[in-house]
Amino acid sequence: MIRLLLLFVIALVLPSCDRDSRELVLVRPASEIDQEIAESLVGLMDDESSVAIKLSQESLAGAEAVLAIAEGRADVALISNDQPYRQDIATVMPLYATVFHIVHLGDREANDFTDLLRNAGVYAGEPGSASRRVFQRLTASLDLGEEPYRFLDRSADVDLAVVFAPISPDRLAEYPDVKLWSIGTPEQIDQGGVIDSLVLLNPHFRPFVIPVGTYGDATATPIVTIAVDKIIVARTDLDQSVVYDLINEMLRLRPALGTIHPGLFQQVEDDFDVSRSRFAVHPGTQDYLQRSEPTFVERYSGVAEVLVTLMIAAISASIAGVRIYARRRKNRIDRFYTSALEIQNRITPSMDVGAREQATTQLRELQDEAFALLVDEKLAADESFRIFMALCNDVLRQLQEERC
Repeated sequence: MIRLLLLFVIALVLPSCDRDSRELVLVRPASEIDQEIAESLVGLMDDESSVAIKLSQESLAGAEAVLAIAEGRADVALISNDQPYRQDIATVMPLYATVFHIVHLGDREANDFTDLLRNAGVYAGEPGSASRRVFQRLTASLDLGEEPYRFLDRSADVDLAVVFAPISPDRLAEYPDVKLWSIGTPEQIDQGGVIDSLVLLNPHFRPFVIPVGTYGDATATPIVTIAVDKIIVARTDLDQSVVYDLINEMLRLRPALGTIHPGLFQQVEDDFDVSRSRFAVHPGTQDYLQRSEPTFVERYSGVAEVLVTLMIAAISASIAGVRIYARRRKNRIDRFYTSALEIQNRITPSMDVGAREQATTQLRELQDEAFALLVDEKLAADESFRIFMALCNDVLRQLQEERC
């Protein structure tokens, strides 16, 4: 009775412990739009969710968010896929793309990018941010002269804003007098231009085309730029099954997230691509991506069928060979039977001594030949051989009796 009671108590306690272990702390993003997405994600979690997520109190971005995970102050974070590699951090999955926006005042006349930058006040994010690094790399090859533009902080009146941000038409609608600058044309992608250079030097980036009309009048033509994924990262030692369930939950909530934030989650597929990740892929993610791959038995079943067929064929051939060999041995012993019986049939009461001695000699030679084949394993020492020897002895006895 006591044992049953203990089992009942354990059964009640274990599920609650398991549920607590699946509550993950997500680093609260620093940017406003990323924070909205994170809050939407947490708000969509319900009792059917296989994992629970709560946001950290502190808002962190980039390297600080990664450090919070590494130190165990949080379990997962939503960061841009441009952070330096760390051995203790792993990629869970890409969630949505952030796009490089070059936004300028609509009344700023410019024939090319050089004109656009001349004497401009530029906001390009904080020093060391992805947007500022890409902007500096983009302008490094241009002949702009000394200090053609100046960096300003966010609160200042700027002529040009350069940011990585998700596609957000509603946000730009607040500024009807701005336009987006295109780095090139869609036809120039994969043709060795500036956009290809940026992607080559930054493999975690990819070309991106903002379609006409996405931002209203600000996108009167297709805007060619680059994109980098916002990815969910976790500690490498986070339980694989928890990461697997987290991915399932993200994909379950994908339609609802797409409704709340249109244009962000349409490209999140069941078999997402992690080849551009700057971190190692989490083992739980590998488990998820390989879920539809054939098992060892399924993968090698075709080979196994061939091997089994060949084995059966080999066994059949071996049996046939043994039978042929046994038949050849039987044919040999049958010849000896025939010769011994011919000698026996020649024995008659009127048979003279010379004929008897000749028959005896032939029979002895027949026995010697049979023993020689037996030694060479061309005859089997089986019941047939013993019968042959008994027959020879009987014939020899008959020859001796007739002589007497």
